[in-house]
Amino acid sequence: MILHICFAGDWTPGVVYRPASLDTVGFVHCSDPGTVHLPANRLFAGRRDLVLLRLDAARLRSPLRWEEGDPPDPSGIWFPHVYGPIDPEAVVSSHPFPPSADGTFRLPAELANQS
Repeated sequence: MILHICFAGDWTPGVVYRPASLDTVGFVHCSDPGTVHLPANRLFAGRRDLVLLRLDAARLRSPLRWEEGDPPDPSGIWFPHVYGPIDPEAVVSSHPFPPSADGTFRLPAELANQS
């Protein structure tokens, strides 16, 4: 499973999801459960309107590639990038993704034991 962070108003269940990043960088930024906090904390500090989409990589119709981050993460971590829209069948679940009390993002507890 891979995860995608999006704004709650940008995703509609049952509809093909096509974020603006497909037009600007050519792919959908994703993370795995162990790294999702990195882009969340770097790019979405203070946001309270985020949702995590849990994606089944086997159900994606668009190509999935593991690559350096965009921009590259200083520690050299690679991230999954989906090169096309996300079909609704690939979205296994969605989860509110608010920051913790200290303002940082962490993987929601309900996702911690799922793979």
